[in-house]
Amino acid sequence: MPNAQKRPPLLKAQHLLAVSDLSVSEIPLLLDLADSYVEVNRNAEKRHMILPGATQVNLFFENSTRTQSSFEIAGKRLGADVMNMAVSTSSISKGETVLDTAMTINAMQPNFLVVRHQSSGTAELLSQKVSCAVINAGDGQHEHPTQALLDALTIRRHYGQLEGLEVAICGDVFHSRVARSNIHLLTKMGAHVRVVAPSTLLPSGIGNFGVEVHRNMKDGLAGADVVMMLRLQLERMSGTFVPSQREYYHFYGLTEEKLKYGRPGALVMHPGPMNRGVEIDSSVADGAQSVIREQVEMGVAVRMAVLDALSRNQRSQA
Repeated sequence: MPNAQKRPPLLKAQHLLAVSDLSVSEIPLLLDLADSYVEVNRNAEKRHMILPGATQVNLFFENSTRTQSSFEIAGKRLGADVMNMAVSTSSISKGETVLDTAMTINAMQPNFLVVRHQSSGTAELLSQKVSCAVINAGDGQHEHPTQALLDALTIRRHYGQLEGLEVAICGDVFHSRVARSNIHLLTKMGAHVRVVAPSTLLPSGIGNFGVEVHRNMKDGLAGADVVMMLRLQLERMSGTFVPSQREYYHFYGLTEEKLKYGRPGALVMHPGPMNRGVEIDSSVADGAQSVIREQVEMGVAVRMAVLDALSRNQRSQA
């Protein structure tokens, strides 16, 4: 990034692998920066050329239209050269290991490697082997830090703060990296988090995460400021976790009737993609309290902020 402007570092960490990489003081700074990019993105001219000459490689081993396109747009709006690796047609399909693929890409001197993988810990492993900044775009059932940041930004823009809010995270907590990252971030910033799910979809030891655990929607949503629904991740299930999707919807699907348990005007969130009629009713997903589309918009701004922040570290060390 020879022409990039030098600015003070924002983060201590070289990579963004988990919410634990961020301190309580760094999270608001990152959200403030993302807020500024929301305004940039709403302008007719959306490019903000702070990463000229930088290279960003999106290495996605799992399909993800939303997250991958969000990172791609974020990088391009900052002026970086962005390459999406087609894993299904890469050397991975010929037997090459994930590590060898990452090392090969690293030899091409990228600045950022955005990694999504079905196995927990992959992003951290790669970060120990490459010289560029690694951003975890979701690893197994571990973490999805930029999703938690964009959710926090969405909530903060509506309530002005995170501290003291009652947040209910509902559904397939067991398989959800989104739930884990949100629990870590929101509790770290002073929100009170509840999880609501049947026992089969709660990981063991969930109480140790500092959350309140509920097994029915009426108690779990009572007075909630935010209702965050999770997708039922059938593709990650081996065996039977719920009797049927119809029964799951009856007890845990968010309907207009169940939403009334929450505080009037409570925000409705979902990381997508949604299973309408399974974890959420269309009338709620498209209703006045839904901020699901806004979450998508915040996603681009947050990823621009993360790329910007990590690039400052690289320039400060150059």
